[in-house]
Amino acid sequence: MRNIAIILYLTFAVILSGCIHESKTIMSSSQEYAEYFDIVTQDSTTAIIVTYPSSQQVDTLWVNSPMDRLICMSSSHVAALSAIGADSVIRAVSGLKYMSDPDLRRNGVKDIGYDAALDYELILELKPDLLVTYAVTGTEPTYVSKLRSLGVTTLVLHDHLEQHPLARAEYLCLFGALTGRREVADSVYREVRDRYTELAANIDATDRVKVLINIPYGDAWYVPGQDGYMSKLVWDAGGEILGAVRGASASSVISLEQAYKYSQTADLWLNPGTCRTREELAETHHMFARFGPLAKGLPIYNNVRCSNVDGGNDFWERGAVRPDLVLEDMISIMNHAKCGVKEDSLHFHVSM
Repeated sequence: MRNIAIILYLTFAVILSGCIHESKTIMSSSQEYAEYFDIVTQDSTTAIIVTYPSSQQVDTLWVNSPMDRLICMSSSHVAALSAIGADSVIRAVSGLKYMSDPDLRRNGVKDIGYDAALDYELILELKPDLLVTYAVTGTEPTYVSKLRSLGVTTLVLHDHLEQHPLARAEYLCLFGALTGRREVADSVYREVRDRYTELAANIDATDRVKVLINIPYGDAWYVPGQDGYMSKLVWDAGGEILGAVRGASASSVISLEQAYKYSQTADLWLNPGTCRTREELAETHHMFARFGPLAKGLPIYNNVRCSNVDGGNDFWERGAVRPDLVLEDMISIMNHAKCGVKEDSLHFHVSM
């Protein structure tokens, strides 16, 4: 992204000043951790530059004034706006009932539906300054071209594909740039970054906690790669995920039998589906009662403390932009596995 920022630096000098010699205040903001966006600013005009992970396609959004009418397709984008005090700009979301933030309902935010069933009439009626969405696989969703053909300015982000927890938090700065709250957003991000860095620096990693993670999703038991988002959080808290492939960020699939073998050396079980109790987990599959953490009475934690009945979960909302809070949880969980000291005041997790 740094090369793109330099190119736009020069483009700003030519386009906005009309003369390369005219003095203008130009700020190039290469992000610290985020790989898929950058920000370049001159005076009151800002360029948001987004890179597609799969194709290296680059999109640029020019922001000439603060936007106050946004539609958000992702719950993590809602959380980012809320974290910087800009949630009042949200006019609609996609899948309202799946979002845990109660303020959305209190504020009368609309629901525009999903992907192939988007309510285009409602979108046009709301007259958004911008619709912010995401690309599941790193490629542009099919509905984006229709939105743009209807005159709806659309920005496709890839924050969920960022692998470092602080990279996802850095999207606070992007939403600050969109809404005229850049200084506030930068300040919030720095506080999150500094707290996360401080917590990780104080971890004793000489004896890492061995972590069994997840349960099968359908027929596949996914394990995040060692360079992946969840593995990074566990590692920074003093643990390591069993079966995580070294040098990989993408998840791999293991068999139930392999998961059982890992469970026999696991110190704890993390994020087993949507289960809230050991009894519920044992009933999920007939083999689970023989898995190490259940059979031996070892710690089991799930990230469902702030989830609703429809599946909305603040772990994937506020947790995405506050990895410092997630890391606090993880450290407490690892300490329970190491020292037997249980901590009940967690942000996103429950002990089962």
